[in-house]
Amino acid sequence: MRKLVYLINATIDGYIAGPAGQSDFFLLEGDHQEELSAEFPETVPRPLRPQLGLNGAPNRRFDTVIMGRSSYQPAMAAGVTSPFPHLRQYVISRTLADADPELIVDGDPLDLVRRLKRDHGLDIWLSGGGRLAGALLSEIDELIVKQHPIVAGAGIPLFTGPFHPTRFTPAAERTFRSGVRLLRHVAHVHRRDEP
Repeated sequence: MRKLVYLINATIDGYIAGPAGQSDFFLLEGDHQEELSAEFPETVPRPLRPQLGLNGAPNRRFDTVIMGRSSYQPAMAAGVTSPFPHLRQYVISRTLADADPELIVDGDPLDLVRRLKRDHGLDIWLSGGGRLAGALLSEIDELIVKQHPIVAGAGIPLFTGPFHPTRFTPAAERTFRSGVRLLRHVAHVHRRDEP
């Protein structure tokens, strides 16, 4: 069965964006950028692929991306309606009217993910945001955090939702010279049975 993988940039204090959705404070240069782009080339949006030498790079881990409205909004603001044309794209939103209607899903994201997991293919990338990750917490099979050596102090957290402690098992950790740490956790084996 395909996995839902939440792969995301975050600060040391657990924020994926600033209070107004800012993400320009994350480190864009450094050894982590080249290595992670090579490991996950499909997570690089179309406008940046030529700059990183990724035009025509095959999908290695994912063939589908799910994102919330706030994660999709920067692409729309830049006039990019399909930021990941090399992936099946789904934007979970009840409020987006100006976007490509084929991308927008205004139904239950849990139903969508469960249906996608039954399909054949590569894994499913959850690109954000925190509210969507909170809604899909029970279906997240793997959490990969690109933790930047930055404290934001406020902003959009990794997860937003009701209090529901959910256990993940540490699986791998890698630190780059840039100070970025790649933290990989997998869903705890008995997680879905826990209260």
